[in-house]
Amino acid sequence: MPSSHRIFTTPVARVYPYYVAKAEKKGRTKAEVDAIIRWLTGYTPRQLEAQLKKQTDFATFFKDAPKPHPSRKTIKGLICGVRIENLQEPTMREIRYLDKLIDELAKGKALEKILRS
Repeated sequence: MPSSHRIFTTPVARVYPYYVAKAEKKGRTKAEVDAIIRWLTGYTPRQLEAQLKKQTDFATFFKDAPKPHPSRKTIKGLICGVRIENLQEPTMREIRYLDKLIDELAKGKALEKILRS
């Protein structure tokens, strides 16, 4: 049940500045963070901005994602001590995909590799 995790009801806009700050601290850009989010979810720049403005929570943000990228399922590894590929709850898995991609960006990985292109 999505309501069992507090992150599901947290607005994406509340966490988004932390994603950007993490990237910028390592010399990356807000535009790269946005590119990752759009790749993962299929939101257009305008749709992403609208979701942030509306204070959409994570559960709704991923449930309503217009076109989740099929290659997102190739994202593997540990995030917060948990293997992404072993997560059973779909919304938590989507959130962890995003966390993992932002981590890869902050670690200096090329955007083309992050986006599995």
